[in-house]
Amino acid sequence: MKATIYDVAREAGVSIATVSKVMNDKGKISQERRREIIAIMERLHYQPSVIASALTGKHTYTIGLLIPDIANPFFGEVARAVEDRGHQLGYSVIICSTDNKDERIEQYISVLKQKRVDGIMIGTGMENTDILRQLSGSMPIVVIGREVPAVSVHTVVADDWHGGRLAAEHLLRLGHRRMAVLSEIISVSSSRERLQGFKQRLTEEGIEMTDNHVKLCKHRVEDGKREAAELLVRADRPTAIFCCNDLLAVGALQAAKEAGIRVPSELSIISFDNTILASVTDPPLTSIAQPMEQLGAVAVDLLLKEFKQAQTIKERIALRTELVVRESTACVKLAE
Repeated sequence: MKATIYDVAREAGVSIATVSKVMNDKGKISQERRREIIAIMERLHYQPSVIASALTGKHTYTIGLLIPDIANPFFGEVARAVEDRGHQLGYSVIICSTDNKDERIEQYISVLKQKRVDGIMIGTGMENTDILRQLSGSMPIVVIGREVPAVSVHTVVADDWHGGRLAAEHLLRLGHRRMAVLSEIISVSSSRERLQGFKQRLTEEGIEMTDNHVKLCKHRVEDGKREAAELLVRADRPTAIFCCNDLLAVGALQAAKEAGIRVPSELSIISFDNTILASVTDPPLTSIAQPMEQLGAVAVDLLLKEFKQAQTIKERIALRTELVVRESTACVKLAE
């Protein structure tokens, strides 16, 4: 027999009003008591009536998450963090993979609205910011991993600019002076910030990176492999490549292997994200780590904060990035 709110209240020794306050994250109830009641709800497999809640204008305890590509380990790990935090707080998460296409984004937003989700987290790029502007006027929105300066929304990002500087600093310490970058298109704010941070650190050392050594491409392995292969056949081929995500770095590793160039003794490769891919490649990748679990959890918390009271001033939270040194980078050869 399906558990009811009365069963939860009886088991917890509280009133149904208290259970309702826990579900709506309201009232002066201690965090310890909230956790106890949520644990009882989970043990009894209690689920509020989503339809009834929607019809009465209350929470449906569902949130939407738009990401570009669930096959990308970075977005997979962020989605898992969002699900874990949502579940911990009594929310279900509907994940939509958009492939960065505005028409698909519009379709998914329409579906999520029909399902009366309480709010949406957006980790996908969109060229038409009017979509986001209209959406932010109708429900709570949090943007993950990207900047949207033309629209007033909450954002949770990694410090991409600082991460780019960390990558450059690491390669400079190893003696590299001839470097290249594989980056997603500059319209993606995270990639733009990473590239700017990297180039600025080089400029401080008197090293100017030409456009010929910055390759803009899509985010997949095959794109990284193709663009890296072009760099590696040049007479002035780089001694190090900074890849703006792990997938591009895997492609660069493949290109180097096919060209007979050894990593890291002849070519250093450093990536960004530090997903599971970075530790399972051969050699394992030195990477700039994003706090993926924290990105997802903070985004959920920020969204739920908006449920309680809409905020006129939107928050921008930038999380720390860190260098993780593995075996894909080494000191440049003296002959270089």
